[in-house]
Amino acid sequence: MTVVRDVRHAIDWGELGPLRLRARQVAEGAYAGLHRSALRGSGVEFGGYREYVPGDDLRRLDRRSVLRHQRLLVRQFETETDRTLSLVVDASASMAFRGKGAPASKIAFAAVVAAALARIAIADGDPVSVTFVGDERMRPVGRSGGREQFERIVAALEGLQPGGDALADPQMLDRALQSLARVARRGSIVVVLSDLLDWAPEAPDKVASLASSGRVLAVVQTLDPVEAHFPFSGPVRLRSPEGGQVVETDADATREAYLVALGELTGRWRESLARRGGRFLSATTTGSLTGLVRDIVQTIR
Repeated sequence: MTVVRDVRHAIDWGELGPLRLRARQVAEGAYAGLHRSALRGSGVEFGGYREYVPGDDLRRLDRRSVLRHQRLLVRQFETETDRTLSLVVDASASMAFRGKGAPASKIAFAAVVAAALARIAIADGDPVSVTFVGDERMRPVGRSGGREQFERIVAALEGLQPGGDALADPQMLDRALQSLARVARRGSIVVVLSDLLDWAPEAPDKVASLASSGRVLAVVQTLDPVEAHFPFSGPVRLRSPEGGQVVETDADATREAYLVALGELTGRWRESLARRGGRFLSATTTGSLTGLVRDIVQTIR
């Protein structure tokens, strides 16, 4: 079962057009990470080479690298910041949840948001990578740019099959972060899309550490309205998608304690991210997709 049948038609792409223009307007500084510095002169020092990716300035290509190494390399400078957008999509079992009345599951909602952010970055000539948490069958989409990269990302998102249990496999998040660390260089933007449920207590600090080395980090907690508001009444039987725990309780007597626990979880994430300079956003699957994308772009400026 795929996440959504067609990511391309799940959002009004026309509404995202101004975001691309705004990204160009604030390329120097405010939108740090998605664009390289244009500084020139004695303050710019040569900082070595890196692999060429579509969208790089061809004037920085090292022509001799083709003869020497049989590959394209780009000259990099100390004042240059990497403009990669690194997306982290939680594809664990809990993301498959879809409550009654919700238009889509959490993973479907997150997939469309990820595709929208990728399209904005690629439209500006910036490379994008995608790392998945939970679905071990899905390999990361490596760092690249251009229309073909967008098609690869969409194909990967449409093929997601949520799986993985963070309670049974505590190293699940660690493996994704290790994979991400190889592509999220200094100055890049990292956006994490997850419900943040069932992750280990140390997860907020681990994820917040991504904000080091000049990276810009935003964590977007995506919940189903049922999870966000606990609208049940009377006796209920609840089952956790991860861990398989089953709880029978009275919803009216449990609601306050549940909402307090959810608020404490959110508070830990906000605090950990704030200490490292990261940003926290929250959303539900009944919210506006384009509105959330706009909020993310404005938050990571």
